[in-house]
Amino acid sequence: MDVFIQSFIPLFVAMDTLGLVPLFLALTQGIEGKELRKLIYSAAATAFIIAVIFLFTGTALFELLGITAGDFRIGGGILLLVLAIQDLASNGSTRRTPKSDVGIVPIGIPLMMGPAALTTILILVDAHGLGMTMGALVANFVLVLVVLLNSKWVIRIMGEAGSQAFAKVAALFMAGIAVMMIRSGIESALR
Repeated sequence: MDVFIQSFIPLFVAMDTLGLVPLFLALTQGIEGKELRKLIYSAAATAFIIAVIFLFTGTALFELLGITAGDFRIGGGILLLVLAIQDLASNGSTRRTPKSDVGIVPIGIPLMMGPAALTTILILVDAHGLGMTMGALVANFVLVLVVLLNSKWVIRIMGEAGSQAFAKVAALFMAGIAVMMIRSGIESALR
């Protein structure tokens, strides 16, 4: 159970589901009922397929490019750290703001499954294995669906300020995970 939690939490932080809710609501304003549910399912399905492709091909891609797990931990950690700093330094209205229409892009990719989440998946596969990472991925996507399908309710409970505060806390955790990844990558490279 500890290993599952160690796989679930970094992915939960990187995907930032609750922090996505205000932006999701802003992007889908005026879309209701069946159309909104269809948009949520198609965005989640696309993001999940991309995540699974990365899950199964990441290691082969490493070998093809000559990248070690330590290299990717350092690079991925730096990327996560930059994303966390951007999230912490921005206000809620500019945080990961898409520039195109809603739907598969940008809600599915890159908001649900962006660089931080993809990097986290590849690191988790190396640290905890394929099965545990797949379990954490499925659990996180179930959570994404539950939250987005009930997003109006979630924002009422958390409030917009609460949701933005949660996003900042998630960014702090992402920064901590990034530093841990950089440290473990350096330790791995030095061995």
